[in-house]
Amino acid sequence: MIFVIAIPLFNNAYNAIFQMKTIVNLFITVFVLTASARSEDGQVVPPSGSTVAPVAVPTAARILGSIPDGTPPPPAPLKPAFVVPAENIIESSTREQGGRTITIQKIKPIALPAPPVPAPVSALPDNAAFRERLAEYRANHPETLMLSLGATVYRFKDSPPRTLVRYWPGHGGDSITFWSSADFSLISGIHSFVGTDGLTYSLFMAWGNIDTTRTAAIPAGMYHPPEIPAFPDGPSTFTIVGTPPAAEILAPIQSLHDLYNTEFNRLNTAAEGRERARLQREADLRANPPRPKDIVINYWRTERPAPVKGEGK
Repeated sequence: MIFVIAIPLFNNAYNAIFQMKTIVNLFITVFVLTASARSEDGQVVPPSGSTVAPVAVPTAARILGSIPDGTPPPPAPLKPAFVVPAENIIESSTREQGGRTITIQKIKPIALPAPPVPAPVSALPDNAAFRERLAEYRANHPETLMLSLGATVYRFKDSPPRTLVRYWPGHGGDSITFWSSADFSLISGIHSFVGTDGLTYSLFMAWGNIDTTRTAAIPAGMYHPPEIPAFPDGPSTFTIVGTPPAAEILAPIQSLHDLYNTEFNRLNTAAEGRERARLQREADLRANPPRPKDIVINYWRTERPAPVKGEGK
């Protein structure tokens, strides 16, 4: 399972910076880091326009599940309508508000089942058979780790995008900042994956875009563009800002670059599908703006709450 926050194109650089800072504060406590590291390996030839390459690792990373491509989910089944017979309506009043009718009805009490008796809290069995079954379950259901990222994709008119990423390793560790030549808007389509370290990760990423052709028009002194490191042509690399952390901490980051490299076409096609779906939804809303629906609120009064089941009246 994955949780992804997708932020559309920011209106301007000020909004972009403010919103990304706000989102960053929602994650683990932020500390400023400093250092530099780079992934490199030219074994895989990227698609045209791609700039990503993984480091040689003993285990190949792989995406788990599907990648959202804009295909709408199946419609939810219709809920049965709740209709109160006219003879059960005691009082009724209506008012117009926001282009819709709101009806408030006092109705005859409806008999509801009593709340169930809370189940007793029982201790887990402490025996060899239970421990054996628990160990077998854990072996077949590996722990899923949460990978928390915040990414800002800088887009240029005549050059590939560059992404500034903040990474929270978890367990109370400091945050890590790095630049990447991968377009993390494509990586946002990954729900979960198995990393090169053999661990399973769920991706939680907040991301947004900054159009550098627009920030270039901001008067001098009001906006200071970041210093983006140079990246070689070819497969993607990433450069840590500050002191490099331990290699195992970077394993999921390297894995994302591996997947970006090997699954570029798949990620790019899915992203194009999501963008087409977004534009289509906007067009549909403009052509058919939603209209407020009428609301009916039913209520009744009771002298005392229903007794808990098993306690009597």
